[in-house]
Amino acid sequence: MTTKWENITLYTGRGEKLKQSAIIIENGQILAVGDEAVQMDAEATVDGSGKTVLPGLFDMHVHLGMDGDADPFAQIAKDSQATAAYRHYVNGQKQLKSGVTSVRNLGSRWHIDLEFRNAVASGLMAGPTVYGSGQPIVMTGGHGYPFATEADGEDEVRKAARATLKAGADVLKLMATGGVMTPGVDPGSPQLSEKEMRAAIEEASHAGKTTASHAQGTAGIQNAVRAGITTIEHGIFLDDETIELMLKYDTVLVPTLAAPYYIVKNAKSGAIPPHAVKKAVYCYEVHKESFRKAVKAGVKIAAGTDAGTPFNLHGDFAKELELMRAGGMKVRDIITSATYHAAETLDVQDHTGSLEKGKTADFVVLNADPENDINAFRDIYAVYKGGDAV
Repeated sequence: MTTKWENITLYTGRGEKLKQSAIIIENGQILAVGDEAVQMDAEATVDGSGKTVLPGLFDMHVHLGMDGDADPFAQIAKDSQATAAYRHYVNGQKQLKSGVTSVRNLGSRWHIDLEFRNAVASGLMAGPTVYGSGQPIVMTGGHGYPFATEADGEDEVRKAARATLKAGADVLKLMATGGVMTPGVDPGSPQLSEKEMRAAIEEASHAGKTTASHAQGTAGIQNAVRAGITTIEHGIFLDDETIELMLKYDTVLVPTLAAPYYIVKNAKSGAIPPHAVKKAVYCYEVHKESFRKAVKAGVKIAAGTDAGTPFNLHGDFAKELELMRAGGMKVRDIITSATYHAAETLDVQDHTGSLEKGKTADFVVLNADPENDINAFRDIYAVYKGGDAV
């Protein structure tokens, strides 16, 4: 059956905005967009007057096994595998209903994200399309070790990478620096070395997979970029030299502005571990400035929230987009960062990430135009995944 949405404002995800436009869906795929769709008839027609349609959103940094608890590592330590699996499902539903039809999950204990991905893909349960890393790879005692695989030296890291790929990972996550949530580590301090990360990145490349690096401090970011990482997660301390290096290597930044925002906002709650509050407060302003500099320099951005960290709830993707706008990014570029650039980063842009003929019919219908009001991302009328209403 063909269904036509007409009289809509449509963002393709590739920088184009079409007014008084249309899109036609058939059997879960996009049959026509724009002028072609306007001229075509369909078996069913929906009058989308006043609505804005954009591609299904990608959250490029989530933790489906974490709920936004004030102390997520304590929650992870208490969860059984079954409870962790239930969390993945519940949080996946929250993402989907917020317009996020695809997530890149960057860290789940026991590789549960990979099993959840498979369950969704097989039709066993509903959820966003999942691109998962399984357990991250960290140095012994490194950032995130409570839900990671610890490895030291090039050989151990290479073996851990191969084991994670064997488990079915779509992306390898590597910890290049310390972080906010792990006690006893400094966000600015390097952890896995350039050589260690290069060993894992080589294995991912051989398997046709991408890579991501938790990288907050300048030296660690540079190590990851030179090693050939696909994405830098957080990128808190970006100086001009590091930004130039990212441009040279075409490295993508996933800024996760929402993560420190919510820790700082809730710093006085008394629930977040003091070490995390202290580090987040220290990093907060410089993180925002680093993002502004990266945007101005033309670094490629893919939107991601770090959902699951303290008070950073699944289903609140709009906050990240609002913070990106506050950081100087244009709305149309924000949409591209959350759609086509995200898909391109995952190397899946041929079948998803934009509203183009022949691609999967993942799309979001808003009640308003975000170029007129950034809060429009919160005013969702409908979400479609594979042509079906969520």
